[in-house]
Amino acid sequence: MKNPYKKHFLISALSLFAFLTLTALLMFVDVKSIGPNGSSVGLATLNGWTHNLFGLNMTLYDITDWAGLLPVFIALSFAVIGLCQLIKRKSIMQVDSSILTLGVFYLIVFGAYMFFEGCVVNYRPVLINGFLEASYPSSTTLLAACIMPTAMMQYSRMIKNKKTVCTINAVCAVFTAMMIIGRLISGVHWLTDIVAGVLLSVSFVTLYAAVNEYIAYRKNEKR
Repeated sequence: MKNPYKKHFLISALSLFAFLTLTALLMFVDVKSIGPNGSSVGLATLNGWTHNLFGLNMTLYDITDWAGLLPVFIALSFAVIGLCQLIKRKSIMQVDSSILTLGVFYLIVFGAYMFFEGCVVNYRPVLINGFLEASYPSSTTLLAACIMPTAMMQYSRMIKNKKTVCTINAVCAVFTAMMIIGRLISGVHWLTDIVAGVLLSVSFVTLYAAVNEYIAYRKNEKR
């Protein structure tokens, strides 16, 4: 494709389609009451087998829960950067377009989280503090896999030293992978919760990349 943003728009659309397809399958295919308190789970054979394979590790659950604060801290740091630019430049239009786009991106991610908290597709395979909680898609996976990759994009723009940015981005990539894997093997999510979180994150992140590339493309056209 001639323009890179078109490729990212396509990946975003395909990932969203895959996420919606998985959601539909969970609602109608192999739905059985294998969850706690008789809660129903779609694709029960696959989800049940995976959960039995990994078992339950509450220590790993606690570790990934606390580690999930890092993406929140990073998101807040970019919000502070945007606020400082707004105060200094005295116009929201003078704030870096990538920061503004990132703010909208965070709102979309938060909106998706709130939507699935209210519209429950699956409940967790275990009770948390005696309560049955929504688990689809994995919010911890969604948070890590959305915030860390977009932070890597921002660091690549903001940090001039190549070795420094490569080191930081490598740490971010490893952290993201560890969060996704850790959440899966902790046993507090079904396999499809994790897969859905990754698919939705890929859709959101590539959409963010596409929008930034489109803005840059339009700016270059005007020169």
